[in-house]
Amino acid sequence: MRTIGDIETRIAPLRQQLANHPLYAQIQTLEDLHTFMESHVFAVWDFMSLLKALQSRLTCVAIPWIPAQSPESARFINEIVLGEESDVYEGRAISHFELYVKAMQECGANTNSIRQLLREIHASPSIEDAMHAVQAPEAAITFVSSTFQWIREGKPHAIAAAFTFGREDVIPDMFRGLVRDLDRQLSGQLHTFLWYLERHIEVDGDDHGPLALRMVADLCGNDDTLWAEATDAAESALRARLQLWDGIAENLSRTEAVCAVAPTAF
Repeated sequence: MRTIGDIETRIAPLRQQLANHPLYAQIQTLEDLHTFMESHVFAVWDFMSLLKALQSRLTCVAIPWIPAQSPESARFINEIVLGEESDVYEGRAISHFELYVKAMQECGANTNSIRQLLREIHASPSIEDAMHAVQAPEAAITFVSSTFQWIREGKPHAIAAAFTFGREDVIPDMFRGLVRDLDRQLSGQLHTFLWYLERHIEVDGDDHGPLALRMVADLCGNDDTLWAEATDAAESALRARLQLWDGIAENLSRTEAVCAVAPTAF
């Protein structure tokens, strides 16, 4: 029978690639950070969709209520939902997604596409159509499409694995250090974004991460087929994240190339 340790061993090379991705070194200015956030915000949003897909499958959100088939997994996911959907920031409840959008506004990043998406999703035939309609970055469209593929397939153990192993704890310390430096230079303009990054590392390491690992183990149980599918989902989630990082890095490279050849104005 496979274990969480087997999944972690399988995905270790991908996590290392993420930790050492050249994207982080490319982000040197506030404008670079804008480019990053304007794509990454879609990953923050679809993370919440994965979470709610799990809650809808592992708990009872219908009337009349019936007990959950797996009380342990139901408890795990409800605890994670509490923190992700209604954390406390500066004395008020707020979802991590809304906090991210707030951080974008504070530092001057463009939030039009993600805000339009929230209005468009119920009017479009699919998530992908909605994202094209709001002109989301191509790398973000590809990433979200891969996420919703797991949701559509509806396998709780696979959704849980994609959710658990594609989390924000793959963002390395060097990136948070860069944000801290920029925040100091900009007199606290990145305070909310820095809080978001630090908070995710904190809850992933101390609370949500261990809960999510237990949830994956609980859902896979003693079934080798479920463990194999969960492993594939974890690997797929990390490969999708790598592709997202590649796409953002390519956008940054194009921007830098344009700036390098732009004529000087006198």
